[in-house]
Amino acid sequence: MPSFDVVSEIDAHELTNAVDQTNREISNRFDFKGSGARVEREEFVLTIIAQAEFQVKQVDEILRLKLSKRGIDVQSLEAADITSNVSEARQKITVHHGLDQEHARKVVKAIKESGVKVSAQVQDEQVRVTGKKRDDLQAVIATLRGASLGRPLQFTNFRD
Repeated sequence: MPSFDVVSEIDAHELTNAVDQTNREISNRFDFKGSGARVEREEFVLTIIAQAEFQVKQVDEILRLKLSKRGIDVQSLEAADITSNVSEARQKITVHHGLDQEHARKVVKAIKESGVKVSAQVQDEQVRVTGKKRDDLQAVIATLRGASLGRPLQFTNFRD
C-alpha cells in the first residue's frame, strides 16, 4: 500500500553555516565594528547579542536572509521579545524542529478536510499518510503544499 511521511525538519549543518555566515558578515560591516554583536547557537536555540535593540533587529534581518539562502524556511523560527540592560540587548530565537502534537493535528485535519480517501496517523514527530492509490497521495501532497499550517513541511519516505 503506497505511503509517505510528512515531516518538518531543519538541517542542523545548514543552520550552523547560516549562523557562521551571519557572524562573518557582522564582523566585516562598518556599522558593527567594535560593537561585539554576534549570534550564538545552542542546538536549535539562537541568541542574538548586540549593544542596542536596533542592532539586534539588524542582525535578525541578516540572519533571516542567510537562513533563507541556505534553504531553511523562516516560518520555523519563533523569536522571543528583545531583552535589554545597560550594556547589551539580547533576543532568543527558537528554531522549531519536528512536528509537535498541535501541528500534527492540523496536518491530519487538513488531510481529512481535503476529502481524499487516505488514512493519516501521527507517529512521534511525523505524520504517516497511507492510501490505496498513488494519485490520492499526490493529491494530499498538493493540498498540504497549498495549506498554510505555520510550519514548513517536507514529504519523505514515499513508497509505492
